Amino acid sequence: MSAQKPVINAMPLPGHSDISSYEQILGDRFVNAGRLSAVDLERARRLQSENDEGLAKILVKSGLVSEQDAAAALADLLGLALTRPDDYPDLPLMEDSFSARFLKHKQVIPVSTHGDELIISIADPFDHYIIEAVRMSSGRTVNCQVGLPSEIDAAIERLYGAGKSQMDQIVESVSAVEDQETQADIDHLKDLASEAPVIRLVNLVIERAVQERASDIHIEPFENHLKVRYRVDGVLHEVEAPPQQFSAAVISRIKIMAKLDIAERRLPQDGRMRLRVQGKDIDLRISTVPTLHGESLVIRLLYKDGAVLDFETLGFSRQLLKKFLKAIHRPYGIILVTGPTGSGKTTTLYAALNQLNDATQKILTVEDPVEYQLTGINQIQVKPQIDLTFARALRSIVRQDPDIIMIGEMRDQETARIAVQSALTGHLVLSTLHTNNAASSITRMLDMGVEDYLVTTAVYGVLAQRLLRKLCQHCRQSYEALPELVETTGLGKLTTDEPVILYKAAGCEHCRGTGYQGRTAIMEMLSLSDAIRKLILSHADAATIAEQARSEGMQTLYEDGLTKALAGITSIEEVLRVTQES
Repeated sequence: MSAQKPVINAMPLPGHSDISSYEQILGDRFVNAGRLSAVDLERARRLQSENDEGLAKILVKSGLVSEQDAAAALADLLGLALTRPDDYPDLPLMEDSFSARFLKHKQVIPVSTHGDELIISIADPFDHYIIEAVRMSSGRTVNCQVGLPSEIDAAIERLYGAGKSQMDQIVESVSAVEDQETQADIDHLKDLASEAPVIRLVNLVIERAVQERASDIHIEPFENHLKVRYRVDGVLHEVEAPPQQFSAAVISRIKIMAKLDIAERRLPQDGRMRLRVQGKDIDLRISTVPTLHGESLVIRLLYKDGAVLDFETLGFSRQLLKKFLKAIHRPYGIILVTGPTGSGKTTTLYAALNQLNDATQKILTVEDPVEYQLTGINQIQVKPQIDLTFARALRSIVRQDPDIIMIGEMRDQETARIAVQSALTGHLVLSTLHTNNAASSITRMLDMGVEDYLVTTAVYGVLAQRLLRKLCQHCRQSYEALPELVETTGLGKLTTDEPVILYKAAGCEHCRGTGYQGRTAIMEMLSLSDAIRKLILSHADAATIAEQARSEGMQTLYEDGLTKALAGITSIEEVLRVTQES
């Protein structure tokens, strides 16, 4: 964009006397919108009186509100424009009038000039002293826009500094890099992990992951570098990482936060912590394993507002939802949800429990971990370190007179046997298994040592699912599928349209150039008919069971994916990637 491009909707600010009343309104708006509790607002106002900083800045620093939400609220309240990332100029403006140090310290930057008017982006639009200083230095009329502090900092570094990123600035603030022998010293490593630069590095890695709505953070040390990757919509991508010499300190910092033993680096460890980041309550599950060049660490991010309990949003078709609801409303029996790790099985079970949850039902769950807390449901967290396993918890809760039992995962023969016995004694049991499709769950239970006649009696239905990425609705592009593609993929069996229209990923600012935004599930549901029960009793393989289910009308994962591709929800490439069909 041009450095002289005029910016509209920039306005002068209200006078000094209005600031306190505007900040009062700002806080009340956050509370009324449900983004902030009244207790948190009162705590922020106490901090504001002690630190003499703006309310918006206090809320962001405290992790109560995100930068984006704070800036948008300020802009809306004051009738100012919100500076977009591409509004910042390509070349520095008025370099002779402002020093980089002043701009960086005050978090303000010239955005454009238009005649005698200078439009600036400022993080704190209530600070009249900064605005007056800019007016005097420039000799121009000054109008304001509201900018995100991190975006202003990045623009200042790009235009007036040495082009260093925020992570580079933090790294440079460390006076000297410790050598490897010093890092090996546990006491010193603990001190280093508690220093401000390392804390800021870790916070930055987590904040950026939350901003990108990542589900996992992978921190992996190698011989000459430290790699940081985020899993977004099921796909890993590499991001900016701290220098390799900070790897031990960064990993130790996270272990301290999760209350893990930083002295133990030879054995895997698991921990957890809870943070409030950018106004969101997040549970973090930490897993470390020793590797050749240090500990590899994975952080699973569980967003408290991320549990989607609406079946349609999860990806259920109308026909499949009817079958699934019929299954979960049975008074007894086992309903299994199966799929690989990270395929949304637990979320589907939570949606089912939410559907079943009422005052007439006693619902107990045994989980590892308890990902989301559901009101009115008794949830038990497995703790192997004190021998509270799935099997032991199950043996106890059947004496609690439950109507519905949810088991996080059938991991062994004992758990499976107790689940079967519970189903046979009048309980509805919901659980998960790790198998590739619905039919494989039946053979998996037989392999676990559950007798065939018990499987046919106890199990009512199996739902298999996978997650695939949804096309960004802002930039997806339609195209006419070639006849060869229609024939090889089997699309012709699912539509009579001529020509067949599909959609492909393009990429835009809304999806960060990937062409995909969010995920949905593809599903298949196997109901145990008399014919399928006979196959189980004769120990037929999974392929034979699946073929019988298809003859009875079961739509496979692949076919459900093709249906969603025809509807423009996803691309045919994504369906093939997830189902590995060709």
